[in-house]
Amino acid sequence: MKKILIMFAIMLSLIGCQKNEMENQTVETEGSKSVTVSTSILEDMVFQLAGDIVDIEVIIPAGEDPHSYLAKPKDLQKIEKADLVLYHGLDYEGQLISALESKGYAVTENFPEEKLYALSEEDGHGHGNIDPHYWFDLDLYKLALEQVSEKLGELVPEKKDTFEENKKNYLNKLNEMDDNNRKLIAEIPQDQRYLITPHEAFNYLSKYYNIPVMAPQGIGSDSEVASKDIQETVDFIVEHKIKAIFVESTTDPARMEKLKEDCKAKGHEVMVVSGKDRELFSDSLAPKGEEGDTFIEMYEHNIKLIVENLK
Repeated sequence: MKKILIMFAIMLSLIGCQKNEMENQTVETEGSKSVTVSTSILEDMVFQLAGDIVDIEVIIPAGEDPHSYLAKPKDLQKIEKADLVLYHGLDYEGQLISALESKGYAVTENFPEEKLYALSEEDGHGHGNIDPHYWFDLDLYKLALEQVSEKLGELVPEKKDTFEENKKNYLNKLNEMDDNNRKLIAEIPQDQRYLITPHEAFNYLSKYYNIPVMAPQGIGSDSEVASKDIQETVDFIVEHKIKAIFVESTTDPARMEKLKEDCKAKGHEVMVVSGKDRELFSDSLAPKGEEGDTFIEMYEHNIKLIVENLK
């Protein structure tokens, strides 16, 4: 009988420990700060810095086009309940911008104006006069990384040193990628170093790596294409004997096929690079689990695809 009582006491003790442990875990989970971001590009940036320290919610899912994304009631709820809201700014988020501005922080807020790419009024298509695709300039991407790291440090001050250490490690990876990108791009003959894409999302990449770009569509991937812009692009491809033109993951490939047909009518054969794992990423990372689902993977994929088809 005495043994039974002892065993019963031990069991009660274990149950009590488990209960306390579960309560502690619940407290820790409930105590996690929430960060809502506008796109998958910012989602990955926050994860590289914070990992699982914060709960990350993304508004525009990976693979969707931010230019044509229609906000849903749940998106406003994500913004409202978040402890920190981060977005790109520069009029990039379209109809979400007023909700984001009311509570969020634009990671481009402190960018030097001279570093931004100015657009003509014709090319802006509702994005103001600044190209918002800053992340293809790695110096600007690093400035955004610095801003996000600071905001996370303010949100979870006890983890500030962790964010700083993660930032340093991530910067090393970015620099390593940058060096490799430059080596690969050097393999493209100078007279073939032209990037033709559906919409004007690669101005910063052009400036950063000195690759001239041309797109018939301007900045907004959902905007109409003027016939004169199509004709100018066709003439440019034919004149420079460009071998390949590229489709983006969030744009309609039919537009580039039309360019191909128009070039053929003028006696020049050009290849449209498209299909699974053969599209450029511009406004979004790939969905989780697919090639290009992190910023570094996305950028490496783009550079390799460009080099393979132009060299």
